Amino acid sequence: MGWQRRHILGLRDFTPEEYELVLKTTHTFQGVLARQNWKVPTLSGKIVVNLFFESSTRTRSSFELAAKGLSADVLNFDPGTSSLTKGETILDTARTYCAMGVAILIVRHREPGVPHLIAQDVDRRGVRVFNAGDGQHEHPTQGLLDLYTLCHALNPDAPHPSLLEGKKVVIVGDILHSRVARSNLWALQRCGAQVHLAGPATLVPKGFTELGATVHHRLDTALSGAHFVMALRIQQERIDQQLIPSLREYHRLFGLNHERLRLCAPSVKFLHPGPTNRDVEVTSELMDDPDFSLIDRQVTTGLALRMALLYLLGGGKP
Repeated sequence: MGWQRRHILGLRDFTPEEYELVLKTTHTFQGVLARQNWKVPTLSGKIVVNLFFESSTRTRSSFELAAKGLSADVLNFDPGTSSLTKGETILDTARTYCAMGVAILIVRHREPGVPHLIAQDVDRRGVRVFNAGDGQHEHPTQGLLDLYTLCHALNPDAPHPSLLEGKKVVIVGDILHSRVARSNLWALQRCGAQVHLAGPATLVPKGFTELGATVHHRLDTALSGAHFVMALRIQQERIDQQLIPSLREYHRLFGLNHERLRLCAPSVKFLHPGPTNRDVEVTSELMDDPDFSLIDRQVTTGLALRMALLYLLGGGKP
């Protein structure tokens, strides 16, 4: 199949064929990254802008390296020193970059829907837009890199979405406020995985069952027989909102450690999209254990995955 999408804004409407193509292209770029010189000329002469209105380390740096690996010229937007401080609107900022001849805008914002609004506005100019995280809505590239990471763990030589058919994947933590959880939920379910969500009732409401997930408020029950477990960051401001009593109490009830992983399948692997609060969501011992942790693999995959998506949106042949 050919690549038809003009923008990557969310995963809810991705088809199985699109997931397969993305994973296949990512696997190719994993091989490219293994070369001494891993630059390719796909985006040579094109400008890519990291339009981040919110702080980021992994996603922003990964997109920048990926664009440079495709030979693009990269601009990093800083909202604190931009004309936003003078009253300029977000759309006017995006239009300004479009007038400079930008080819791709990578947008992160704390409000849901902002990347979609920008994509709708700039589409007629032929500019492509990535959603790099919008509020509590979605984080599609994180969902896709997690999908590849899981499939690679099952078959490093030929990662394929069908490998997740029937596999139990548990996501633990603040599901209510997590854009990562939503993107993973859409991707994993579409690929046939059984998705279980675990956490306090204040952070994992029963309403998520309507999206096809199984909800647990006891971690041990959720972990039984799991093939993969993903922990999400507990945002410390949630304590001020009285959604959890304390970080210590959360770790006691829902923190991951070696002992709890014994409840899972013998081959269980652990993921975390980062940043991580050590000894809150997961013990340092488990986080640094290469026999269980896929965290480093997630970061490495992020670069290959974003190169693959920029390549496809930039006109590269599947």
